[in-house]
Amino acid sequence: MDDTLTTTTKSTKARSGITATNSAKSSQQHRLKRNSIGDFESEEGQEECDKEAWVALNKSFRQAQSVLDQNRDLIHQVNENHQSKIPANLSRNVSLINDINGNISKVMSIYSDLSVNFANAVQERRRSNDEGGGCGN
Repeated sequence: MDDTLTTTTKSTKARSGITATNSAKSSQQHRLKRNSIGDFESEEGQEECDKEAWVALNKSFRQAQSVLDQNRDLIHQVNENHQSKIPANLSRNVSLINDINGNISKVMSIYSDLSVNFANAVQERRRSNDEGGGCGN
């Protein structure tokens, strides 16, 4: 049995005493989902929660990617310094490698926070679904 239902509603407008239906412009689709007692309810609130969760996930992934891009550049610089065999460049690698290690810690922190935030969002979604509410209600 399918647990979703899509309904279409059409509005009518009166013009000069004549009722007209403009299904192309005024037609709206509403996705309904069967709740725990078998009734159908709107998914609009759930879609709002999903959108917020995806925005947060996207932000975290972008932050992590930015730090990883910085590390790629630092690693490239370390390789160039190593190949040059110039003492000043080789000693500079110590600082660059420390920066790389710091960035790895940042990425670990970003992913750790992302994991916690995602788990909290899933728990909140389940709790609101159990209570019959929408996004965090």
